[in-house]
Amino acid sequence: MDRIIDYNIDSADDGLRVEQFLRRRGYSAQNLTEIKRMPKSILVNGVHYYMRQRLAAGDHLLVHIQETACSENIPPVRLPLNILYEDEDLVVINKPAGMPIHPSLNNYTNSIANALAWYYQEQRKPFIFRCCNRLDRDTSGITIVAKHLVSGNILSEMVRRHEIRREYLAIARGSVIPDAGTITAPLARKPGTIIERTIDFEHGETAVTHYKVISEQNGHSLISLRLETGRTHQIRIHMKHLGYPLIGDYLYNPDMEYIQRQALHSHRLCLSHPITGDPMEFTAPMPEDMLRVIQPV
Repeated sequence: MDRIIDYNIDSADDGLRVEQFLRRRGYSAQNLTEIKRMPKSILVNGVHYYMRQRLAAGDHLLVHIQETACSENIPPVRLPLNILYEDEDLVVINKPAGMPIHPSLNNYTNSIANALAWYYQEQRKPFIFRCCNRLDRDTSGITIVAKHLVSGNILSEMVRRHEIRREYLAIARGSVIPDAGTITAPLARKPGTIIERTIDFEHGETAVTHYKVISEQNGHSLISLRLETGRTHQIRIHMKHLGYPLIGDYLYNPDMEYIQRQALHSHRLCLSHPITGDPMEFTAPMPEDMLRVIQPV
């Protein structure tokens, strides 16, 4: 990807070295190392600068990111993409259930990564796949992909610091009691499997989920969940721990009467833009297979 980012230097940043200024805006040391290798990547008032040169109030700093490589082992495949938003720094996608984020040994050509590789190949743009909030294959909804190394690093740091707010919708059978609360239960790998996770109060990693029942229809509860942490299978295990596992969950509750995948949807995502800092909010409507459970025809 080719991206030009410009900054106007004000009095608060007067005297900072270029590298100091950029680190304060979320660039990693690795980002700066890679940018230094790119031709004419740092210009101040139209003049090439080195990372250790100092900036002055009123300067105009231009950072030119030039990525020419493409992700290896991700073949471009023409697949439908539901793009909710795209700019020069990120793309927001409403992922369908049944489509993994990354290619895998047994699912090499049916992922979001394959679809994006095709999408950008058609535009003749190099593309390195950097997904920032990964969803399980059978979980539908919003996911964000960074379009260059700087936005990728900043978004990853935002995820690590829990600065991206995520709301999910899920369906469980029966009436969830209590109808709102917080589930705090650490998660770890289940012995004997590389896929499943389990509650482990001795060795598990901290995991916190806030939930609230939105409605009860057709013998099921529609639940809104907000993640404070983002552990693998967190919502699925926490709801089972509460006593109300998600329907359709082949790993933790194979109740397939009404739906053939875990009834879980990434519904809303809020964040600050990684480059501009502007507030952003995205929503994806609940998919048809979940709607049919609570609103049968």
